Amino acid sequence: MIAAFAAIYLIWGSTYLAIRFAIETLPPFLMTGFRFLAAGLLLYGWTRLRGAPRPARSHWAVAAVVGTAMLGFGVGGVSWAEQHVPSGAAALIVAVGPLWMVLIDWLFYGGPRPDLAVVVGILLGFGGVAILIGPEQLAGAGRIDMAGTGVILMGTLAWSFASLYTRKGHLPDSPAQATGMEMLTGAVVLLLVGTALGEWPRLDLDAVSLRSLLALAYLAVLGSIVALSAYLWLLKVSTPARVITHAYVNPIVAVFLGWALAGEPLSARVLLASAVIIAGVLVIVTRRVPAPEVEHG
Repeated sequence: MIAAFAAIYLIWGSTYLAIRFAIETLPPFLMTGFRFLAAGLLLYGWTRLRGAPRPARSHWAVAAVVGTAMLGFGVGGVSWAEQHVPSGAAALIVAVGPLWMVLIDWLFYGGPRPDLAVVVGILLGFGGVAILIGPEQLAGAGRIDMAGTGVILMGTLAWSFASLYTRKGHLPDSPAQATGMEMLTGAVVLLLVGTALGEWPRLDLDAVSLRSLLALAYLAVLGSIVALSAYLWLLKVSTPARVITHAYVNPIVAVFLGWALAGEPLSARVLLASAVIIAGVLVIVTRRVPAPEVEHG
């Protein structure tokens, strides 16, 4: 149990820094596509070898929708944005995912109307993002790139819609098999986007650093398979309320690692935004979260 929680706290929290290292010499969408192609083949192949039945076409259709939204827009957006946004700040922005989920569940899926405490949590979360991108007069120096922030926010919105959609979508009974399928379909989308954006000519294999390759392997194996397996196991043996605590632990880990290992500035703006966003997420996840699946890098 301790090892599994350590995996979803530390490994998922470290994926944001790993993405930054990976895209130093690898184009972001191609890198993310390679990541999920490798992880998806391993995960899907493992479930099939263990006797999981062949998925129906309808399963693949739903997996394509979820993989496109979660991995294409969600993780792909983070990978692109980290060209302009520090990894710790990216994790903080991603942390608003539970806020979107509460709103989407209420507005589109017939979920409960947010009470006062949840509204306060939502306002705190998005207020923290406003601190990150606000003018210097508001929160001092160190303003975060607005375009990168916008891409990450749109990615968290797509992730939240897809996460709630999986409750009604027709997917295989095996969560691991379904996730492998989502990775494979998401990888196809990411590689197509990378191709459309002209990333292949930018892929100079001779210039790819060992650090980028190791980061890519870390993301594919530890970030996408080991931590995910721990997460799926914890959902069976623990409570969603405990498992979802990674939503506010991950950004703390990411901010610390970005500062300690990549020299990312730990400014007063980032510290204030961290406190406000994490407080908002804490209110949300301890009150009511409509689904246990929260975005990670």
